Amino acid sequence: MAAGDTAIELLDESKVSGENGEIYLFQWLSSSERHAKRASVEQLKTCQTELEESLVKLITAPDPFPLPGRPIRRLVANCLHALYLRGETKSLFDTIQSFLRILAETKPPAKESSRIAAIYCIGELMGTYGSQVMSQMAEVATVAIKLYRSSSPIILRTYALYTLAKALSTARRAVTDSVAKDIIKHSRNALSDKAFPVQRAACEVLILMFPTGDGTRSVTDVENILNICVKGLEGADQLTRKALAKLAAHMLASTQIERVIPVPDAVKKGKKPQNQDEDEDATVNPHVTIEEAKPIMTPAEMLLQLSAHFNKPQTTRRTRVGIFDIYSALLWQLGPSFVEANYALIVSHFMNEIITNPRNSGSRYEVLFVRSLIELILRDLVGVRMLGEQVQIAAIQELSSTYLKRWPALMPGQSAPSPLCLVVALREVSGLLQQLGNAPGPVQDALSDPLISLLSHPNHSVRINTAWTLRCFCYSTPLRLPKLLLSVVEKLQRDVSSLTTPAAPSDIHLRALGHSYGLAALLAVIPDRPLYVSYDISAKVFDMAVQILKRAGEHDVKVARIEIEIAWTCIASLMTLGPNFVRPHLPQLLVLWRNALPKPTTKDGAAGRSVTEWEFLLHVRESTVGAIHCFLKHNSPTLVTADVTRRISSMLGNGLAFANTYITNRPTLNQEELQAEFKGLGIDGREALLRSRVFQCFSLVGFSGVTESVQSSLLQSVITLFASPDGYTGSSVQAAITSSAGTFTSIWQSVDGYAYGLTSLDVDDDTDWMNKDNIDTAIDGMCQKPIITALEHDPLYLCQAIVTDTRQRASEPPPAATAAVDASIQLFAQLLPLQDVAQTTRLVTQLLNSVGSAKLDKNTGRKAAALVNTTFAVVFALRQGASASARQVLGNTQVATPLATFLKDVLVDGDASLRKASSEAIGRLASVAGTNFLTSQVKTLVDQVVNNRDPHGRAGCALAFGAIHAHVGGLAAGPLLKTTVHVLMSLINDPHPVVHFWALSALARVIDAASLAYAPFVSSTLGLLFKVYMMESHEPDGGSLNHVNISGDLPAYQVVCQNIDAVITVLGPDIQESTRTRTLVVDLVHQFIDEEEDGICVEAIKCIQHFLMFAPDHVDIPELVTRFRGYLVSSRRPLKLASINALYQLVQRDALSMSKLGGDRLVEELFAMLDDDSSVDGVRNVIASWLQQTVIYNPSAWIDLCQRIMSRTTASQQAADAAAKRGDVDDEGQSLSVGNSSTSSRQTSRWRTQLFALQCLHNICTVVGRSGRREHLDVAFARSQGIPVSGLLVSRVPDLIKIAFTASAAHVTEIRLEGLTVLTDVIEIFAKVPDPDYEENLLLEQHQAPITAALTPAFSADSTPEILASAIGTCAIFVGCGVVKDVGRMGRILKLLTSALEQSKGYGMLSLGDAAELSPNASVMLRIATLSAWAELEVASIQQAYLVEVVKPYRATLAPLWVSSLRDYSSIRIDAESLDETAAGALDSSYSSLGREVLLPYYAKSWPVILHAVAIAMQMDDPNVLAAMDGRESVSSPSGGKDADNKRDEPTVFFFVVFGLVYEALASSAPDADPDAQRISIVSLQALKCLVRRKYCGKVFTDPPLFEELLNLFYRMALTEPSGVQIHLVEAIASLAESIKTESLTNGHSQGTADVLSSPLAHCLRICAYILRRVILGPQNGAIHDGATPAEKVTLIIAAFESFSAVAASFGATAREDFRAIAITLYCDLLKDEVTELDLVGPTLQALKGLLDRPANLPDPDNKFGRIVHGLLSACLLNVDAMSGREGAMCDKKIKNNLLAAVLILTVLPTTVAIGKPIIEHCCFVISQKLVEGGELSLTAAHCAKTLIMASITGNPILKQCTRLLLPGLVECLAKAAASSDDATPSEKVLATVNEIHKATSALFQSVPEELRPRALGVIMPVLILFLNPSRQPPTTLHTQSVTQLLSLAAASPTAFKDATGRLEPHARETLETSVRQTLGGKGTSAEPAKPQISLRSF
Repeated sequence: MAAGDTAIELLDESKVSGENGEIYLFQWLSSSERHAKRASVEQLKTCQTELEESLVKLITAPDPFPLPGRPIRRLVANCLHALYLRGETKSLFDTIQSFLRILAETKPPAKESSRIAAIYCIGELMGTYGSQVMSQMAEVATVAIKLYRSSSPIILRTYALYTLAKALSTARRAVTDSVAKDIIKHSRNALSDKAFPVQRAACEVLILMFPTGDGTRSVTDVENILNICVKGLEGADQLTRKALAKLAAHMLASTQIERVIPVPDAVKKGKKPQNQDEDEDATVNPHVTIEEAKPIMTPAEMLLQLSAHFNKPQTTRRTRVGIFDIYSALLWQLGPSFVEANYALIVSHFMNEIITNPRNSGSRYEVLFVRSLIELILRDLVGVRMLGEQVQIAAIQELSSTYLKRWPALMPGQSAPSPLCLVVALREVSGLLQQLGNAPGPVQDALSDPLISLLSHPNHSVRINTAWTLRCFCYSTPLRLPKLLLSVVEKLQRDVSSLTTPAAPSDIHLRALGHSYGLAALLAVIPDRPLYVSYDISAKVFDMAVQILKRAGEHDVKVARIEIEIAWTCIASLMTLGPNFVRPHLPQLLVLWRNALPKPTTKDGAAGRSVTEWEFLLHVRESTVGAIHCFLKHNSPTLVTADVTRRISSMLGNGLAFANTYITNRPTLNQEELQAEFKGLGIDGREALLRSRVFQCFSLVGFSGVTESVQSSLLQSVITLFASPDGYTGSSVQAAITSSAGTFTSIWQSVDGYAYGLTSLDVDDDTDWMNKDNIDTAIDGMCQKPIITALEHDPLYLCQAIVTDTRQRASEPPPAATAAVDASIQLFAQLLPLQDVAQTTRLVTQLLNSVGSAKLDKNTGRKAAALVNTTFAVVFALRQGASASARQVLGNTQVATPLATFLKDVLVDGDASLRKASSEAIGRLASVAGTNFLTSQVKTLVDQVVNNRDPHGRAGCALAFGAIHAHVGGLAAGPLLKTTVHVLMSLINDPHPVVHFWALSALARVIDAASLAYAPFVSSTLGLLFKVYMMESHEPDGGSLNHVNISGDLPAYQVVCQNIDAVITVLGPDIQESTRTRTLVVDLVHQFIDEEEDGICVEAIKCIQHFLMFAPDHVDIPELVTRFRGYLVSSRRPLKLASINALYQLVQRDALSMSKLGGDRLVEELFAMLDDDSSVDGVRNVIASWLQQTVIYNPSAWIDLCQRIMSRTTASQQAADAAAKRGDVDDEGQSLSVGNSSTSSRQTSRWRTQLFALQCLHNICTVVGRSGRREHLDVAFARSQGIPVSGLLVSRVPDLIKIAFTASAAHVTEIRLEGLTVLTDVIEIFAKVPDPDYEENLLLEQHQAPITAALTPAFSADSTPEILASAIGTCAIFVGCGVVKDVGRMGRILKLLTSALEQSKGYGMLSLGDAAELSPNASVMLRIATLSAWAELEVASIQQAYLVEVVKPYRATLAPLWVSSLRDYSSIRIDAESLDETAAGALDSSYSSLGREVLLPYYAKSWPVILHAVAIAMQMDDPNVLAAMDGRESVSSPSGGKDADNKRDEPTVFFFVVFGLVYEALASSAPDADPDAQRISIVSLQALKCLVRRKYCGKVFTDPPLFEELLNLFYRMALTEPSGVQIHLVEAIASLAESIKTESLTNGHSQGTADVLSSPLAHCLRICAYILRRVILGPQNGAIHDGATPAEKVTLIIAAFESFSAVAASFGATAREDFRAIAITLYCDLLKDEVTELDLVGPTLQALKGLLDRPANLPDPDNKFGRIVHGLLSACLLNVDAMSGREGAMCDKKIKNNLLAAVLILTVLPTTVAIGKPIIEHCCFVISQKLVEGGELSLTAAHCAKTLIMASITGNPILKQCTRLLLPGLVECLAKAAASSDDATPSEKVLATVNEIHKATSALFQSVPEELRPRALGVIMPVLILFLNPSRQPPTTLHTQSVTQLLSLAAASPTAFKDATGRLEPHARETLETSVRQTLGGKGTSAEPAKPQISLRSF
């Protein structure tokens, strides 16, 4: 490529002519462009001339140069652009001239591609530098016009116009008037050119010829161009439609620019000198006053221009869709601020000019068609993308006051809005409500009344849509739900009672239906908002419905029909409440259903029924099956048992049979009456709805209980419905006329809303395949939408789940006839894979015969519909057939072959959706049908491609190749890969767009499927893709007329990019190896990302993303980030979304380097995007990932960002403030404002953005809190580390609290909740942090007031249960965190908690703070929250002693409430009926079953902490808990007091409740559970420890089954639980043993061994022993290894030995000694251990001491104890001996431990136990030996010796013996130490050892009687004197130590000391005297010379 990085290599012409000349050229140009941008200006100037020559030569392309295809000409233009940008521009003129010469050559004319390239380059150069070469403009314009008018290829004419447009953009001023007129004239003509690209180019020119700002526009100009555009819309493809729409929108939008009205003189018009700029325009007439400035048209007139065209009778459907493209472009161009200002006007324009125009309401289809188009504009474009929250609120108010409130018209002269307008207004309001998510007060007031009154509107659509809007309203504002529910129920009851009265108004039945729809919609909200509603209302509605059903039989058919529909609608919506509500009513429902769906009898088939009767019967069945459908949907599988399934299937069968009977009888009925019943859903519609419901129910109920005969008849009827000629319900005469006249065009064009029975299902899920904006796609889709869905088609849709994601529209139900077809296809797809081979073969044959039936030839439309339905049904069936049996059946040749033959014919159909469907079906069939089938299919496809020249057929075959590889998989299709690739490559070269587009798509699928197997074809594929890029026929504007007009909708380059992407994935990391491949890929991708078409850029971005994964070093990331940031702010939506995805990847890869590149600005831009258009997905992920990675380094910056967003107000806040005219909240907001964000001058923010900012703050707190970086929490530490405090989290505490306060006062529930979360984070993280300025105080103390202030709003009147619960929890956390320890100073926060507790005492509903009275569920939930908050305090009181005082006054209240909440939890868990009423306020039985489901999660979350609190209270022996457990109100102690409790026989009342919870928690815990689950186990064990005491359990455990259950549980836990849990387990076992010991044993000593071992207590011992063995021996014996800490293990060993001893103590003497022996044996294992590194003996010696403790008066006839002790001592000494000759830490540890143990044994033994002399001697020998040896162990030995000697003073003879044996060793050890005492600093060890020996000798000396003391000193003194060295100054440590010791001995016994001193040898005495004098004199060294010393070894 290039020698240096910056040197520019010149063109090597010899390489150009080679075989890879094109690729060489392409890569040379790419590198030249890169270098031209990077090289220094000097380097550029040296080679600029040669480069320019080469570049021009490439364009002229003399042989052997390759033709300059698209990439070459684009690169040449880019290179020239780069050269002139940085180098000399003087040659620019000549370059343009040389290109113009190429165009002017006539003899011989230049090559076509050279002319295209030349005109392109002129355009690019003029587009950038036009203003520098104005003189060229005239010539360029003339040449361009001439080229456009010539008969050149389309691409040249198109480029001529594009070039003209680019030149105009910079050099418009140089155009003379005459040329300008010419340009306009020809461009207008070009708008109606045959070629679409030319039209698109002409649009660009005209937009520039009529620039927005000039005042030369007249109304006629606008109208003329608009007329041409509208004419062009009919035939245009989508790209061209967009271009025409853009031009029309530009013209219309420019009429809104204010301009000075010229003097009304026709002559002057247009005579303005052309060279005046827009800014000079304003100064032309200084004397004209400003008032005259006004737009050419008012906004209303401008919009009328469009509606006038839309309403013309002859306007076709395509044109009308195109006009909405113009609406969309126009509003987008005018921009959000215009739309926000004129929202009311835009809405009223649509309502008055379009919706109510008679042209648009002729048929149901027309109405829905227009409604859909308007919704696309109002909802998707304006509502979602353009309106800020502020305006959304205003919009709802506007719609409400202008439309909703104006019905009914009350005043004379008022007219009510048309129902069509009301529906649109209602739907828009529901959309806005879902978007707002939380309606502020003014909106609530604007809606609550009109929505209720509109339920009684006479129009069905209005009623249904009102009900839906009401539902959205209550979903977003649940506080209004209870009142609205009650009022609707009341209205409905009133209507129903007056249905039968003659005086009732005529529309009473419609009103009643409306209210029932409203009620159904509201009931369906309850499952989502359960805390707001009392359940008695649902029970009431159910009873009412059943009553209505029972009464309906007494009334006449008309009334009964309404009553029955009302009743079943209510019941259907009650089904959404789920199994808990439905279960008690199910038996009654089954009876009602059976009565409504009886078995059809022969009477049903008899003639003579009137139409009204048939209608009534169908209606009853349809309503009933609707309720069954809801039941199955919301209560399966819980209630849908095998029996229920069986019963429901038979009812459904009856319903279907009845529908069939009606169909057979239909011809005999009075046809006029059938047609007359047109209003609402006709009789045929009822039948279709019934059928669709039956099919849907069968799909839901599953087929396990459905008999084969039923399945077979179902399949027959569905096939008839969707595939046969008989399934058609339209007029057959009409169809025959259409068929014979040949007027039928395409099934997709039908406009009757039935489309011959076409399905509305779609096989193709990939809506985004063209990377277009989804609004454009949706508008475009309206051209081909024969069936439009709407809510009013199916009232039951009101009960469906609501879609919470506002970006996605919820799907709506299709018309009844279509719904039946859809349901039949889905049922077919589910049933077919379940049949056996014979049945499937039969069905497939029947299906294919139906579609191929000759009858269908008479009805072309039905034939087309049946074909689509069948193909789709086959695809769905193959998608379902994943199980092994289904694969065998569907893959059987008898099934697969006929299907394949059918699909092969569909594959070559002209309809793209059929081709897609059949190709998928072929692929799926091939994957199930085996290899032979696969090969034959591929062979057939290859033959088709070779023989069939029809482009659609070839495209279909290409698709099938792709599908086969995708579904069969790379391995199985491997052998066919070569064939496939060759066929597809040849198809890709086909110039027909349909062929090459689909072939390229298929190739991408093949590459993806083949994966690594594709490697051999990579280079040829890349070559092919490059060639495609070079070919003119594949260019967007290239090719012949018919090709170029198709290719707009089939952009080949996007699919080329997909292929490059697939190739990158095949290469993977290997792409780094091959430079040639890599550079080609990179250069191609760079070309594509610069293409103008958005879709191509999006695909190129995806390529770059994959490239980044495999070769990040070869990507220029900074350049990419800059590019993506550009896309983020562009209005091109697909690019926005793609770049967000790419940024997410970059941020995840390395957020820190992204911070360096983009900095805070980029994050701010992302936050601004959230505010700007909340429907853009993915932004939150980018920010969250970025925060996660970088917040630790600078939390402060992130907090600033979030604070800026939180400091703005939200729209709801403003609306509420405006309504209340109250300023106090706002001031707070102002004081928090940190400064405006760059993005928004208006300081409002969407509440969802604020919510996200709060979530970010929560993440900041958790991430920093868990990071373990102390400096963020501790200022003192940070200062000591030299870290600046300003950036740390701790410095921002006041801000965080302030933000939490702002949030807590918001009007949006979600924000308030998240604010409390942040507040809790602050309290939890900073509770223990000291105040930096006052060390002894805590940081949060100074913030108590703001924290209280932030908690207060949670208790205000508009609070919701969730907020209250969260706030109570936060209060408890604050009280319990230890910031304020004085109860008197806790103030408001503690008061809130205590008042909540006071409330919880009573029964019934709570009302906390100012909040309104709450529903039963909310009350229970808050009670739980309050109790768990207090329980948290009780638990914390173990650590925080001050809390004991806080909780103490309320214990009597808390204990019963805690116990009863545990009881409620367990009753909810076991689904039992609520127990009798006690303290917790029992659940009311009518809704207890319902509340269960809602409350269970709250109980489940809080019961562990409540249990913990109860356990703690039990441990403290709190009498209140005992009373509560016993169900007593007060603590009045029964006679006999405590002892009576401890001897009770019966368990306490609630013992089993709590025991059951504990047992279940322990039984279901998993061994490797998370810490939370382990905590629950520990709490449960702590509770169990107390529960098994006699005073709680009585004699329960004397019952063997219960005891054994508990034992089994203990055994299991001993095997599996980690040490941390087992510590508590052994304590619980000891407690259990304590409680049962008196019962299980006679107190005698004579039990037989067998009895002892089988007694219950022995089991307890076994478990303890097992646990000990496991913890002592560790994991080597296959036991599970748990990651317990050493401390846990030690605690466990001590606890287990203690429990073991405790249990053993309750046995008789003999058994007790046996058990002691077992325990000691276990301890021996510990002493013997040399595997574990840990020292478990040292810390657990106390356990050994406990084992050896034994009351002296216990009889021990067999001397068992003595034998045990002997054995243990011997074991210790043997362990020590075993170590002789070995060294190392492990040996030292073992010796040390065993010595310590031996000494412990000797010191604790009672004197009564005899011990053998040899053992004592050996023990003392070992100790002396270790003493003298020195080294590691001498200190331990000294300890041992000291311990023994000090213990011997008590007079134990054995120990005295030890002293005698140890003394020589001690003396020798001292002497050894003295020998080394000359070191100035002896080791710590030596000092410590000497010190220990001194202590021992002192003690010994003190214990000797006076007469023996001189002898004792005779032993001790000489060795002490060895340490003395008075001559040395300063004295050594040992010298000082010895003098001190000698003096203390002298002081103890002066006479003995004198005596002993006298007997010393003279020099020793002298040394002693000198040293003593020195020390006592304090100064003055002895003048005598030091005498030589003698080292005494011994005496």
